[in-house]
Amino acid sequence: MDQAERNVTEIEVLYRQHGAALLLFAMTIAGDRSRAQDVIHQVFLRLLQNGDLSRADDKKAYLFGCVRNAVLNDQKIGSRHTPLDADTAWFSPPERDFAGEQNLRRALGALPDDQRVVAILHVWGELTFSQIGSLLGVSSNTAASRYRYALGKLRETMLSKEKFCADSGR
Repeated sequence: MDQAERNVTEIEVLYRQHGAALLLFAMTIAGDRSRAQDVIHQVFLRLLQNGDLSRADDKKAYLFGCVRNAVLNDQKIGSRHTPLDADTAWFSPPERDFAGEQNLRRALGALPDDQRVVAILHVWGELTFSQIGSLLGVSSNTAASRYRYALGKLRETMLSKEKFCADSGR
């Protein structure tokens, strides 16, 4: 297998490993699933055309950075911007709890953008706070703080929703 074939194989593996998290991340920024899918496909097409990821120290963080930049560039050139569809699946748990999933989507949507992006990058993207900080241009401590604030707000929102449901069921 020559170097070009190894590069293509590596890019395909990265797509399979991180494609879903990259899509969620792109949707968070773009607000539209189809635009997010287009951007991710453009990023991976460019990677395949260039054929080399050797310059990237942290390939996963590099991919998230490429997707972030591509979405922002896409928005700058005047592409459409639509709100995130409320029925878009955020994740696929083994036993679907549709009401819980919808409540989580609403709670995530209510977070400030900076906190929502960090939470998604950390939980679904499985990036470290150091990687997130580098990606967003903030310190790892700032990324960790935004994550803590996001968790606190999510916890508060989800618990108050559970309490409301429990109280109304009496």
